[in-house]
Amino acid sequence: MTTHPTPRTTGTFTFSRWDEKPVAGADGGARIAHAAVTNDFTGAVEATGTSCEYTLVYVDETTGVFTGYEFVEGSVDGRTGSFVLEQRGSFGADGTITCALTVQPGSGSGQLTGLAGTGTFTARHGEPTVTYTFTYTIS
Repeated sequence: MTTHPTPRTTGTFTFSRWDEKPVAGADGGARIAHAAVTNDFTGAVEATGTSCEYTLVYVDETTGVFTGYEFVEGSVDGRTGSFVLEQRGSFGADGTITCALTVQPGSGSGQLTGLAGTGTFTARHGEPTVTYTFTYTIS
């Protein structure tokens, strides 16, 4: 197997759809919600119309944590294929959203078979376009 160098890349993604629905709990208190999200990526990751499913845990109206999985079909630095990103993050009363990204091991296909990687993003509530960082290898 050939392992390519580990580039640290950047780009942006834009929410093109956010559909959040309550699952359990009470308004104003702890509750669980589900969100179906579609994103468009540009930069090192190029993909249109990704499919992302989040579970959100609100501890009050503006603070909580989330986890989700995003199916990305497109390219990474020109190599085409698909992969799944696991996302784990939190959101605070000040509107800041932080998230860690991890490529789900074994999920790469096409020229992205063997993809491993991690990344991060920090966003502000209400801003549709977010900058991400992504470090990866392909073996």
